[in-house]
Amino acid sequence: MKHPESLILYVDNVDRSATFFNTLFHAPIVEKSPNFGMLALPGGLMLGLWARHDVSPPPVAGAAGVELVVSVADDKATEAALAEAKALHIPVVQELVRLDFGYTFVVRSPDGHLIRVFSPSAA
Repeated sequence: MKHPESLILYVDNVDRSATFFNTLFHAPIVEKSPNFGMLALPGGLMLGLWARHDVSPPPVAGAAGVELVVSVADDKATEAALAEAKALHIPVVQELVRLDFGYTFVVRSPDGHLIRVFSPSAA
């Protein structure tokens, strides 16, 4: 099987979510309709946003349940990313903390998806 080239998040409001991810990732919106949007992320991954009420087959009810992970070069870059997120008024749900895998923080999208930014721990 080939590897995935896109990731689709189910969202309540495509416009709101497309604007959020465009602002957060500086990624162009390459497709847009009332119930679907697509952003082109650097590196080739496409991020789809599908209106939850329009998904077929319908998703299982419950929490968003998705975490997008962004790796940055070092602790200074992690701190800079947090400062940028705060300047954009993006809700921070985990402040900077050093965990086993690295220095990290987490923000939340309008639909409850988590975005984790981290710099890996030195081996």
